Amino acid sequence: MSIPLVNSIGFRHWRGDLFGGLTAAIVALPLALAFGVASGAGAIAGLYGAIFTGFFAALFGGTPTQVSGPTGPMTVVITTVIASLVARYPDGTGLAMAFTVVMLGGLLQIVFGLMRLGQYITLLPYTVISGFMSGIGVIIVLLQLPPLLGHAATGGVIDTLQDLPGFLAAPNWVALGLGLLTLAIVFAIPPRLNRILPAPLVALVGATVVSVVVFGDADLPRIGDIPSGFPTLRLPTFNLRELDDMLRYGIMLAVLGAIDSLLTSLVADSISQTQHNSDKELVGQGLANVVSGLFGGLPGAGATMRTVVNVQAGGRTPLSGIIHALVLLVVLLGAGPLTAQIPNAVLAGILLKVGIDILDWGFIKRAPKISLKGTGIMYLVLFLTVFIDLITAVLVGAFVANMLTIKRLTDVQSDRIKTITAATEDSNLTGAEKAILTQSKGDILLFQLGGPMSFGAAKSITRRLAFVREYQALVLDLGEVPTLGVTAALAIESIVQDSIGRDRTVWIVVKPGQVKSRLQTLDLQRFITQRKRTEGTASPAIYLVENRHQALESALALIQPQVVV
Repeated sequence: MSIPLVNSIGFRHWRGDLFGGLTAAIVALPLALAFGVASGAGAIAGLYGAIFTGFFAALFGGTPTQVSGPTGPMTVVITTVIASLVARYPDGTGLAMAFTVVMLGGLLQIVFGLMRLGQYITLLPYTVISGFMSGIGVIIVLLQLPPLLGHAATGGVIDTLQDLPGFLAAPNWVALGLGLLTLAIVFAIPPRLNRILPAPLVALVGATVVSVVVFGDADLPRIGDIPSGFPTLRLPTFNLRELDDMLRYGIMLAVLGAIDSLLTSLVADSISQTQHNSDKELVGQGLANVVSGLFGGLPGAGATMRTVVNVQAGGRTPLSGIIHALVLLVVLLGAGPLTAQIPNAVLAGILLKVGIDILDWGFIKRAPKISLKGTGIMYLVLFLTVFIDLITAVLVGAFVANMLTIKRLTDVQSDRIKTITAATEDSNLTGAEKAILTQSKGDILLFQLGGPMSFGAAKSITRRLAFVREYQALVLDLGEVPTLGVTAALAIESIVQDSIGRDRTVWIVVKPGQVKSRLQTLDLQRFITQRKRTEGTASPAIYLVENRHQALESALALIQPQVVV
């Protein structure tokens, strides 16, 4: 089934979409400027990113009410990309390669969508998601401390931490005061007023007016003039020596953008009572990022705050996201003189609030009470996100979390593996089946498995059977096994092979379905053929039956022919 591309734009909810898109644009404007400045590409790159990703993700995406644009997590990654490549190629080639990385990330997201990976991307354990989101929040907070203190950003986290003592010793007091004023505004505005006048916009306008009226002559780092008008096309720029890093950064942007967007899609579903299409959303986000990179814009993803604001204001269809982008385009065409006076410290204050909000405070507080292992994974991922990189953090966190999960599932599976040679109280056998085992006097081994059998159970299967060697007939009870993994199936194959090699007949109790199909694929009967060829005499048999009582009855008749059951 193909993924439909362009969304049909209806006008049944045009009034709600108009207000939703307008409100989302008001929220997006200060954030786009702040993300652009923080990235090192300039405020205009943030605006371009908000316009192009907002427009094309709405037009092609799979979440009707979602509003896309530059986000904190995506900005953290692209900041690292720009700082790294521009440091090596300061003549403009580095920045061109950085925007090529944005296009690569978008292309990979399209591939993810076409491969229908959307349903799997958000299956990461919550401890991993919480850890890397909180790590991104920490990075944003740390990177905004230099501009808050009136100094230029120094690049990565390590450089910032090394330079921070010097910045703290010599702050620009005017910049610090304006930054703290911005923080006070965004934190103090009550939620009810925030729905009417978004706190970031109030802080941006208010603190900028104070900076011009009160501190007009102060030595204060400001955004400066930004270009007005339409952007120029930036063709992809590659350098073979940097290709490995560019691909790695592209994968990082693609994965993070996919996770960020699809998590926001889940939020949008919850508050708008709709159902998004994950794969179509990935294709839409990918197309949007390709176009954004082509025109020098920052990468974007589904933005939770803008999406929530859009829905609360009445947005119901992709038209609201398109309107949000068009409003920002109108602002861009005449924004140069208006934005030139915005102090960098004010933008830093806005982003500090973003970083603090990204931190998963709720889980951080509760995690030690819920699970110490989960807490350890969360902090491990947080540390790796801050000091190594996002992909390493996610891979390591997912690996550790999955290993712990497999261990727990293996323990559960092992508890349902039983070797029974006599009637016991804790078994689920019927009275007639217990009677058969009693009569067999240990010559029948009932090997019972229950629940899904994955590769983690294979070792337990082999180990349990190794304890019992004296028996004449083996009954493998798989009647309560709904699924059988390849490794567990091969362990059962080894058991059957060993039993046939010891002249023991085997009954396998299995019901029609996946387990029986897998056993038939293994062609267990070949062990009988091989033994006949080798020994040249009659050999035991392998029987597949659906009834455990029938298998036990047949086994007893074989080892004690004179007994009538």
